[in-house]
Amino acid sequence: MFNKFDVLETINMVEKEHLDIRTITMGISLLSCIRATAKETADAVYDIVCKKAENIVKTAADLSGEYGIPIVNKRVSVTPVSLITAGFPEEAPLIGRALDRAAHTLGIDFLGGYSALVHKGTADYEEKFLRTIPETLATTERLCSSVNVGSSKSGINMDAVRQMGEIIKETARLTEKNDGLGCAKLVVFCNAVEDNPFMAGAFHGVGEADTVINVGVSGPGVVEHALKSIPDADLTEVAETIKRTAFKITRAGQLIAKEASQRLGARFGIVDLSLAPTPARGDSVAAILEEVGLESVGTHGTTAILAMLNDAVKKGGVMASSRVGGLSGAFIPVSEDIGMIEAAEAGKITLDKLEAMTCVCSVGLDMIAISGSTSASTISAMIADEAAIGMVNNKTTAVRVIPAPGKKVGEWVNFGGLLGRAPVMPVHESSAEKFISRGGLIPAPIHSFKN
Repeated sequence: MFNKFDVLETINMVEKEHLDIRTITMGISLLSCIRATAKETADAVYDIVCKKAENIVKTAADLSGEYGIPIVNKRVSVTPVSLITAGFPEEAPLIGRALDRAAHTLGIDFLGGYSALVHKGTADYEEKFLRTIPETLATTERLCSSVNVGSSKSGINMDAVRQMGEIIKETARLTEKNDGLGCAKLVVFCNAVEDNPFMAGAFHGVGEADTVINVGVSGPGVVEHALKSIPDADLTEVAETIKRTAFKITRAGQLIAKEASQRLGARFGIVDLSLAPTPARGDSVAAILEEVGLESVGTHGTTAILAMLNDAVKKGGVMASSRVGGLSGAFIPVSEDIGMIEAAEAGKITLDKLEAMTCVCSVGLDMIAISGSTSASTISAMIADEAAIGMVNNKTTAVRVIPAPGKKVGEWVNFGGLLGRAPVMPVHESSAEKFISRGGLIPAPIHSFKN
């Protein structure tokens, strides 16, 4: 329960330190919507999403008003659409457009789940489904897509990795007028989790209840403010301070998630603790790392501090809630974090350093703009590297890059809102074409065999 001191402290976090509930995401099963034709299935999908989530925006507004905590995004995730459209995969865009229409009707920010899970192999219907992703993202506004190409248990499906490089390039081409915006709604995973409330990677797991509420909490500014109060503390005290702060943030998320679930008639899923930044100053993960003692994020020591931050956030969160899940750590999207944007602009953070940081953070190479001339095989190789990190370390990793059409290194992309802006960053010029063209499966590591 919250006492008077907790309430006052929370109000201070909201007013001065950018504490917010980043998202309330309702997961909805679409398995009951499968019909004989794509048109009938699309109609059923639209109806069930609008029915189940009809009150999510109002409920979020009510809770925000009652508790004084901003709830920034209202979202929906659905069963991976590749499963729903297995009987007619070429017509999957009909379902995608029905989902986008439902998102507009509901007034939500994003809807995730135009997804496929191909980590051990790609079935014929999934291969056809994957080919529909560029067109679908180019003809929808709020729909998000994700593809899981690897896992610690199964290895990495390199045929799917090769195909995703081509799909990302085609998605960028089809959304050229918006700097390749479609790619900002497409993420490629290793070890994707089924209860992730954040976009673009959210989808509703087949092992979940019919309707679930997952909440994402975010408070980079709160953590930074807490660290400013201990400028000369040793790293043990720094870690303890982060842990205590994460505990407080998570309690706010637990409260909102429990209330939202009850009011929306859904199962309480999880609270995701991830520190998700925005382009606003004072709401940056990079600023936390610099507060600990870096002149600039990206310099030597960045990975060590990020590892400590990620671990302390998880430790604090699991003490505050028994329903911690999702990704729960620290996001490092370049275009969505003012500190990352400035470091990239100054050349102080590179793709190599970002890759090293992904070994210890929540996800991976996220919201990074690269030249539109970057080859599909190079993008596939970036995906392969990140998938290898996730596979070997039993963690979720991902790639969400934007090969901005017509843009060169040093030029900018600007998506606005939470998606932010970013300079086009250089990639290695040497080719990985032969490696990617081999295809096949990179086997799972020996430590994956636990039965």
